[in-house]
Amino acid sequence: MLCVRKLVSAIPSRVILPARPTICRGDKRLKSQTANNFAASKRTAPFQRPDLRNLNKKEDSGVGAYFLLVIPVSAFCLGCWQIERKKWKEDLIEKLSMKTNATAVPLPTELNEVKELEFRRVHVKGRFDHSGEQYLGPRSCLSEGESTYGGKLMSTAANNSSGYLVVTPFILSNTGERILVNRGWVPFPKKKPSTRPDGQISGEVELEGIVRLTEPRPQFGPANKTDVGIWFHRDVEGMAELVDCSPIFLDACAESTVPGGPIGGQTRASLRNEHLSYILTWFSLSGATAYMWYMKYVRKV
Repeated sequence: MLCVRKLVSAIPSRVILPARPTICRGDKRLKSQTANNFAASKRTAPFQRPDLRNLNKKEDSGVGAYFLLVIPVSAFCLGCWQIERKKWKEDLIEKLSMKTNATAVPLPTELNEVKELEFRRVHVKGRFDHSGEQYLGPRSCLSEGESTYGGKLMSTAANNSSGYLVVTPFILSNTGERILVNRGWVPFPKKKPSTRPDGQISGEVELEGIVRLTEPRPQFGPANKTDVGIWFHRDVEGMAELVDCSPIFLDACAESTVPGGPIGGQTRASLRNEHLSYILTWFSLSGATAYMWYMKYVRKV
């Protein structure tokens, strides 16, 4: 008992316990805000597309901007060039028309002189050798240099809108030389000479024809069927060799047409002229690209 009393007396009357931390109201708000931010960071925020209009754009390089002017300037120059090409083509078509409508001249005896008379009218006299007929086609019938076909979806043998050009050897009366004459157009059903006996004229005749030269074979065109005398493009040398003629080819004029025979005047004395559409295309491209360049580098849209 005495020991217990001594132990109690040894304990100080006031025990100092460690101080508890004091949390103020401001600290509680900070702690709550931190917890809320941490919870929000765990949730996936929806994707928002950036507003590119508000971005600070880097200034475009002056060299690159002026280099792009090559496009409208080049298109403008090409448009001007097409204007000159259009004038040149129209002059060429006019000269070609004057050649085909000029007064006929006698057929030269020298082959080199004949080759210089392409699209010129010449006058010949002689007789036809119908046994050597050849056929050039298929072709549409022409009237005054333009196709008479129209109004149907396709050119076929059934509607007689397509046919052949009948090329016949012609024996000149003054020299006995054999040349080739394109007598004119016949529809497919009239290809065989037996179907048009009235048109197989005999005896000596006089006619005017237009000198034509060999035309190049189209890139994807079929090969000529020389074994049956059918030609898909005008090969004057080949056709002449097949029937033992000089390489001289004439398109008979429309006045040579006889009832029941081929329709003469099958010369297309025209050239393709689409330069006006090219002019509009190049100038439109030049204007559009120049406007785009202005809006980007001058107005800064």
